[in-house]
Amino acid sequence: MISELDLKHLNRCVELARIALNNGDEPFGSLLTDHEGNVLIEDFNHVSGGDHTQHPEFALARWAAINLSLEDRANAIVYTSGEHCPMCAAAHAWVGLGRIVYASSSAQLVQWLEELKVSPTPIYNLAIEEIIRIANVDGPVPELAEQVKALDFL
Repeated sequence: MISELDLKHLNRCVELARIALNNGDEPFGSLLTDHEGNVLIEDFNHVSGGDHTQHPEFALARWAAINLSLEDRANAIVYTSGEHCPMCAAAHAWVGLGRIVYASSSAQLVQWLEELKVSPTPIYNLAIEEIIRIANVDGPVPELAEQVKALDFL
């Protein structure tokens, strides 16, 4: 179930994705909130320098591991413009973060890249539930997925 607060945070993630794109990077943005919905940290993609592990979801997981207790991590919520890749989903699980809410799915991304005739990524784009054994996941959100699709992935 997507709430009004979820939509607010997801809209910010789409805005962060636009910032990444304007910075010459791939358009992905994410943020982490506490259990009350307070934003703890936000980030966007930083892969244009050649390090393709610089995904915002991975950065949020590293930040949470350093700055939050196990209980606070379990109660935290990750919002993101695009569903976690397998690397980020694994980081999310290993750190013990809670709920994931995303605007657009990995399946949608694969379809969009095919439509644009872009080569597939070097890893399989799997659903989060295929990586994390017990996942609390909500998404995609159709109206926001359309906004993500409108971003230039090239």
